[in-house]
Amino acid sequence: MYQNKMQQIRKEKGITLTSMAEKTGISIGYLSHLENGSRKNPSFEKMDKIAKVLGKPVSEVFFAE
Repeated sequence: MYQNKMQQIRKEKGITLTSMAEKTGISIGYLSHLENGSRKNPSFEKMDKIAKVLGKPVSEVFFAE
């Protein structure tokens, strides 16, 4: 089940959207839409890039246990 915890983890780690965008190569706008839920089902490639920056597995960032 898709459940995005990206914003929660990002804030806990003190990572800004700007920094995440720079490190992943994904636009701030796209990342913001993912966080607020207006964009769903990102590609695995994007999920993998985001999870690596957050230091977590894709399953922990994007899927419920």
